[in-house]
Amino acid sequence: MRVSVSWLREYVDLPADLPTGDLEQALVDLGIEVESAVDLAETVTGQLVVGEVREIEELTGFKKPIRFCRVDVGAANGTGEPQEIVCGARNFAVGDRVVVILPGGVLPGGFAIGARKTYGHNSAGMICSAKELGLGDDHSGIIVLGPDVTAKPGDDARPVVGLDDVVLDLEITPDRGYALSLRGLARELSHAFDVPLRDPALAPAPSGTPTPAYPVEVRDTVGCDRYSARLVRGVDPAAPTPSWMAQRLVTAGIRSISLPVDITNYVMLELGQPMHAFDADRIAGPLVVRRAEAGEKLTTLDGVNRVLTADDMVICDDTGPISLAAVMGGETSEVDTGKTTNVLFEAAHWDPAMVGRTARRHKLFSEAAKRWERGVDPAVPLVALERAVGLLTEHGGGAPSAEILDIDHVRPRTPITLPADLPTRRVGVEYPPARVVALLERVGCTVAQGADRLSEDPGAVGVAGGVGAVLSVTPPTWRPDLTDPADLVEEVVRLDGYDRVPSVLPTAPPGRGLTPRQRRRRAVAGSLAERGYVEVLAHPFVSPELADQLGLPADDSRRPAVRLANPLSEEEPLLRTTLLGPLLGILKRNLGRGHRDLALYEIGAVFHPRVGAGSPPAMGVDRRPTDEEFAAADAVVPAQPVHVAVVLSGDLDPAGWWGPGRPAGWADAIEAARDVLAAAGIPDERVEVRAAEYAPWHPGRCAELRVDGSVVGHAGELHPVVVAALELPRRTSAMELDLDTLPPTPVTPAPAVSGFPPALIDVALVVDESVPAEQVRRALEAGAGELLEDVRLFDVYSGAQLGAGRRSLAYKLTFRALDRTLTVEEAVAARDAAVAVAAERLGATLRGA
Repeated sequence: MRVSVSWLREYVDLPADLPTGDLEQALVDLGIEVESAVDLAETVTGQLVVGEVREIEELTGFKKPIRFCRVDVGAANGTGEPQEIVCGARNFAVGDRVVVILPGGVLPGGFAIGARKTYGHNSAGMICSAKELGLGDDHSGIIVLGPDVTAKPGDDARPVVGLDDVVLDLEITPDRGYALSLRGLARELSHAFDVPLRDPALAPAPSGTPTPAYPVEVRDTVGCDRYSARLVRGVDPAAPTPSWMAQRLVTAGIRSISLPVDITNYVMLELGQPMHAFDADRIAGPLVVRRAEAGEKLTTLDGVNRVLTADDMVICDDTGPISLAAVMGGETSEVDTGKTTNVLFEAAHWDPAMVGRTARRHKLFSEAAKRWERGVDPAVPLVALERAVGLLTEHGGGAPSAEILDIDHVRPRTPITLPADLPTRRVGVEYPPARVVALLERVGCTVAQGADRLSEDPGAVGVAGGVGAVLSVTPPTWRPDLTDPADLVEEVVRLDGYDRVPSVLPTAPPGRGLTPRQRRRRAVAGSLAERGYVEVLAHPFVSPELADQLGLPADDSRRPAVRLANPLSEEEPLLRTTLLGPLLGILKRNLGRGHRDLALYEIGAVFHPRVGAGSPPAMGVDRRPTDEEFAAADAVVPAQPVHVAVVLSGDLDPAGWWGPGRPAGWADAIEAARDVLAAAGIPDERVEVRAAEYAPWHPGRCAELRVDGSVVGHAGELHPVVVAALELPRRTSAMELDLDTLPPTPVTPAPAVSGFPPALIDVALVVDESVPAEQVRRALEAGAGELLEDVRLFDVYSGAQLGAGRRSLAYKLTFRALDRTLTVEEAVAARDAAVAVAAERLGATLRGA
């Protein structure tokens, strides 16, 4: 939010000589982030003067309209003669007063102004737009001063356009919606400097009348709990916005449109109450405030034809929806510049959650919606109407109607019970009860002695009582964020000063370092990173179509998913049940940006709903939940096992002068799974790899990984249908394991290291193609006995000479004894025993035998 300090001074008595740095620090101390504090007088150097257009010559023969102007700048140019300036704007005429910067001046951004010949004419200076002066984003035309401006040609233009002011650019957090107004900021500064506040919301305003200003029916009093309106007839449609109002709007970043619309924006900035102006003559019949019917359509002021849903609130007349409530008006009832004479002002109070969902659904983040979703004071609609009507009749004429509509269903605020010593106990700084009460009353709360007392204190004085007193605190209407005792504690600390809270680091309790689960997760991540995999962090949100894209069967346990009540995106309202969907989305995005060879991994939680678990119990923040409440809530929370997944695409070993390279394949995904299990501390003899059929993997190139006989994950090449649906390269491979199902890491004894040389023997066994290589390896291990140190597959061959359906698996066997050098006979005997077991179990035969 951008706001000028001169405007703030109308509501709060800031010190006259207040340095900009002190003002900025005061706001920061109150928890309001200051993006920038700019002294506008320093942004433009040189002569910036008021000029009056004397002559305009239209130049032809160029690609765009060009005007050669003679502008009276008084004696500012030293000659008194009109200044010759070439200008491309079309929104001014002879006799208009404009803002001129003369040669030698410098505009914001270091843009120096000089005298030069252009378009065949001499041009000395520039006629300025608001954007060129850094006053706003409007560059559609130059600034034309209104008739209410008394400055003469040659006068300094800085005070006229507001360049003698200081502008604050503030970042307001979502819980501080009241600060999105001059009223709210002035209140905060009155706290900071302990100066009087002139609250514009306390201005007198007439109440609603039995006869409404316009017939209105509110059918949903939850979405709209207050609706007020007032009519002004006979407005001059050509009445311009006064220059002081337009200047303030431009400084705030709002474009000046027309007098009625500008007034609604001005009141919104002043009071924090968004408003809307209807052309009363373009409304057909009574107004109805209701939820939209699914499929209804409305063309909003931005010219977009929007399809509505049942969650949207609309304002309708006899023709249908004419406004998307609290977000943006419709084209059919908008104020028409130069034609509208009867204006109906609306000031209502809408449900913040409804507005937030509607704004995100339609991607309409208007200034009004920004304020509604953060909370607006429901007590100011009538004050806002009175202010808007007064401004319109003063500057546009017309007569306000005596009838005032006010449909009020606002419920009073519920008092919050606050132990007076809670701020002291929570923060560790002594806050006497009387101080707590004083600070809460400065916020606007009403504080009374509670019905209960935690302890009796004979020395208690005043409403705060003693240390054990209980306060009953009713927050003001403009602070909807104050709902719990913790919120009140935060206000006490904030107003008393964050600087009073000592920065004391707690002493870390003695412990045993990382938990086994943390150690395992770090070991797995480190193992994959060492092998060239790159870690990514995907959003856990997925679309309902993902299960179909992954080819999951209808009875797959991964199909039911947790649906979010308030998703960030309506297109992805579900929580993931597998890491592969979001991970493959990241793979696709990187491929689209030119990356060819990718090996990615992620470690994160997946979410499985507890079917039939019901709703969690309601738990407040005033105390720690009981064990029973924790158990009841935990029974509803979705199961969240931690998985690890990898995806591979392109070359695993890049090609170059050293060789052709090697593409990644299903075997690499299986090897990644083995590496993960090894890093997790699972001994290799407890791991088994079997062929499997499991979506989304290719049925002939998928393996399931078992630990102690239980399936812990799958790896292999993705199914061609899945690859096509996700637009991924052929042969894309993936792996996913459930880390939470792995047994605890066993205590591994230190390996015995032999100092004697090994005996190396290669064997090639011919087996059926259906026999997994893993089973052959296990048979060799079982037969070789304790002399076998290592067995490794180094070659796979199939050919006509082996016979149909047969293949050769070649293994390197390493034999070694701890106490002696093995003889050839001992090594060969161990080799023969290993081959014998493989032959017995799997029908293997020695190749060439």
